[in-house]
Amino acid sequence: MAHQGVKFRTEIISEIIPKDPRIKGLKYWCKVFHRYNLTPPHKSGSCGNLSFRLEDGKDSFIVTGSRIGLKDALPDNCFVKVSSVDLEKGIVRAYGTKEPSSESMLHFAIYCRRKDVNAIFHGHSQEILSCVNKSKIKIPETKREEPYGSIELLQSVLEVLDNEYFLAMKKHGFISLGRTMKEAGEFALQIYRKCI
Repeated sequence: MAHQGVKFRTEIISEIIPKDPRIKGLKYWCKVFHRYNLTPPHKSGSCGNLSFRLEDGKDSFIVTGSRIGLKDALPDNCFVKVSSVDLEKGIVRAYGTKEPSSESMLHFAIYCRRKDVNAIFHGHSQEILSCVNKSKIKIPETKREEPYGSIELLQSVLEVLDNEYFLAMKKHGFISLGRTMKEAGEFALQIYRKCI
């Protein structure tokens, strides 16, 4: 499916660019995911998005902005703070100068469901999806294909999420979760290396 932008309404609370020392770590993992083609480029940015939870027990997070390339030397304005999400009305409230990632509702729902998760890395890897399709390694997968950024995709992920730290979204991509960014990133790299 061609990327057409976000499928929710963004309410920008302020155009103040989020500041957090952990953004440096998120930039590092964006670069790693780009290098390994886990977030492959497309004409309006990269296929994938990475985030970290801002505070234990809270559901606000910093996420990569929509339509950016996850590559070397990302400026701070490529990141957005999502303070809250109204899933019923499809509204994402955010701070920053860019729209938050098209999968921000999915990140929010996972943070709400899993208080042990502090980082969510979503990527697209043909190697990993092929591995899942050929049953080379056992990875939980959503039961059906759903459009990116949709409530239906979010619901299909929550159906199989349980206590998993890595799962595939049918014909879409993968999600790697961790208590830290390092954990989420290394889970993804471990699975990728098993699949190549």
